[in-house]
Amino acid sequence: MSKEILLVVEAVSNEKGVEEDVIFEAIEAALASATRKRYGEDIDVRVAIDRTTGEYDTFRRWMVFADDSTELEEPARELRVLDAVEYNPDAQPGDYVEQPMASVEFGRIAAQTAKQVIVQKVREAEREQVVEEYEGRVGELVSGIVKRVDRNGAYVDLGGNAEGFIPSEHLIPREPIKPQDRIKSLLAEVRAEVRGPQLFLTRASPRFLVELFNIEVPEVGQGLIEILGAARDPGLRAKIAVKSNDNRIDPVGACVGMRGSRVQAVVNELQGERIDIIPWTDNLVDFIVTALQPSTVSKVILDEEGIPSIVVVPDDQFSLAVGRRGQNVRLACRLTGFDVSIQTETQEKELRQAEFATRTKLIMDAIDIDEVFAHLLVSEGFDSTEYLAACDLEELCSLDGIDLPIAEELQARAIRVVEAEREIALAEARDLGIEEDLIEFPGLSPKMLVALAKSGVLTLEDLAYSEDWELAGGSTFKNGKRHYDRGCLQDFE
Repeated sequence: MSKEILLVVEAVSNEKGVEEDVIFEAIEAALASATRKRYGEDIDVRVAIDRTTGEYDTFRRWMVFADDSTELEEPARELRVLDAVEYNPDAQPGDYVEQPMASVEFGRIAAQTAKQVIVQKVREAEREQVVEEYEGRVGELVSGIVKRVDRNGAYVDLGGNAEGFIPSEHLIPREPIKPQDRIKSLLAEVRAEVRGPQLFLTRASPRFLVELFNIEVPEVGQGLIEILGAARDPGLRAKIAVKSNDNRIDPVGACVGMRGSRVQAVVNELQGERIDIIPWTDNLVDFIVTALQPSTVSKVILDEEGIPSIVVVPDDQFSLAVGRRGQNVRLACRLTGFDVSIQTETQEKELRQAEFATRTKLIMDAIDIDEVFAHLLVSEGFDSTEYLAACDLEELCSLDGIDLPIAEELQARAIRVVEAEREIALAEARDLGIEEDLIEFPGLSPKMLVALAKSGVLTLEDLAYSEDWELAGGSTFKNGKRHYDRGCLQDFE
């Protein structure tokens, strides 16, 4: 019987390419199961096979618990220390104590159980080998033959007992994949699971596009050209940003290839997906303008942080800039990381005029002047009472039609308005519970004090322990877009 065990271990190990220890452990588990069937399913059994001779011994064992433990739930498998010392005088809680028992023969039932366990162990070992082989290759291109396709996705034979799975949402939409097709995909994730797929692939990610160019364009593979960004609507359109590390190489031309041969090879793999190749630049305005190709851009309006926020295009270029269902501007935003909106020149002009009218009306009402004076002031940048109150009189006098007496009168009116607003704001801040030590703190205007009070900052100590982002706010990039976190002082310089 011992020779038979050794023969089984050697034969299965050679056939399946699995280590002999795995097979020995499977047979030990099978013999332990057969022993429990004979003597009682409740007991705990351990079988030890000599790896050299094939002979084996069987032991019944118990787990040891402290004498005062309340965790004992299986009397047939557990003992308190006072009982365990009969088997091992040195027994401690957490140890196992054992007693030899009669071994069952490696007969038909044990062999049948062993076969089932061995098959399972072999499968587990094969899956572990696949995981070990591929876990360091995440982000690489792999190639295989489609085994089957269902509504959940496609199963791909990668060779060497490795099977990859492409979920339906990671396939290129309307892609005519069928069994026996050879396809490329990107290894996106490796999961060490007992059942189900372990290697998850994708053909829809931007990284897949980058890796295809890595293969088709030698300069990319050699590091002479870098692909610094990619955005895709799988199967429809994509944009990539490229940069040359060698002044002698045109990055766009190299990626396109002679008569478009290189980019066409990528397009064919992606089922006709159109690809725009954009030269990368660290000039934010130039980058967003180029990313919106093939449309023409009139101007780019920056936000307070110098980030492009509005792109103005000629009226007849609006549809081209936005693209079908917003595709062009959406891909440009993903590629650049800027969340921009598109406006026509007419729309931008109307908005600018509306803003000018609003500021004019505010100045007219605040310091009681006519529309002509208000237009003059706002057009020259004097569009707030705060600026009027603090500006140099010589600046005002430099405007047409304004002499020193008029300038002094305008500034006096602005100062009265500002002081009245300050008193109202101070009263509101005090009503909200702000303390005098914070009111007297230099650099904080009454409006700032109101904003702080509304945010719960009422004392100097509160201010000292406030985080920077709570006061000034900040911005982060998420999913290719800039997101702003408002701070209570974000509206103040």
